[in-house]
Amino acid sequence: MAHIIVVGNEKGGAGKSTVSMHVATALARMGKRVAVLDLDLRQKTFARYVHNRAQFLQNSELDLPSPSYHDLPQIDQEQLKPGENPYDHRLSKAIAEIEPENDFILIDCPGSHTRLSQVAHSLADTLITPLNDSFVDFDLLAHVDTDGNKIMGPSVYSEMVWNARQLRAQAGLKPIDWVVLRNRLGAQQMVNKEKMEKALEALAKRIGFRVVPGFHERVIFRELFPRGLTLLDLRDIGVKQLNISNVAARQELRDLMKSLNLPGIEVNF
Repeated sequence: MAHIIVVGNEKGGAGKSTVSMHVATALARMGKRVAVLDLDLRQKTFARYVHNRAQFLQNSELDLPSPSYHDLPQIDQEQLKPGENPYDHRLSKAIAEIEPENDFILIDCPGSHTRLSQVAHSLADTLITPLNDSFVDFDLLAHVDTDGNKIMGPSVYSEMVWNARQLRAQAGLKPIDWVVLRNRLGAQQMVNKEKMEKALEALAKRIGFRVVPGFHERVIFRELFPRGLTLLDLRDIGVKQLNISNVAARQELRDLMKSLNLPGIEVNF
């Protein structure tokens, strides 16, 4: 069975699509068969990223390892039983169609609570939650006191992950490996950054996730999107000398892929 990776949270602007594209492409470059789904049916940022890549490679006559994008299939509403949700069937049908031919399926969720996102979380073998390094985004996981020191209680998103874990347990599936990715880290050691680190460590023990470092804020990520490229593609498109920022970003991606502990993966880039 394909290993299902879900990238999700319920806030926009945390870098979900950037993380999704880099993880999916890194796996493809390691020789894995990777299928991807975008559940944000309105914005489709991840879908555009993948399509940008396909268009750029075609125009440049390049053949680089890439994930394969799949739209959710349509469902005949008349065949649904009373009370059945069509989105449940669209997602389950998509998984059933692409799972036999792939080693990994990566699902990018919208930055809001939807039925599709809820179902996807229950399917996750690995859940990646990108989180901007600020208490504004920390509120996605839990509520804290006015000093940012005491955790008052879990958020609705954490409760959704808890419910997904319960559903998997009832179905006899292995537990979700939940990875919270500290994204857009600042270069300086600030008081807020230290408080965030302590709060995340405390919450990780309380509700059960792993904390791993993500990407610093870098211009390169905004430059890569229109061509659908990733940090791993730069040399293949003729960039012979990477600058210090790009080298550091590649190391961040390398560290991320190692931290995910995905089955059958040996990071070698």
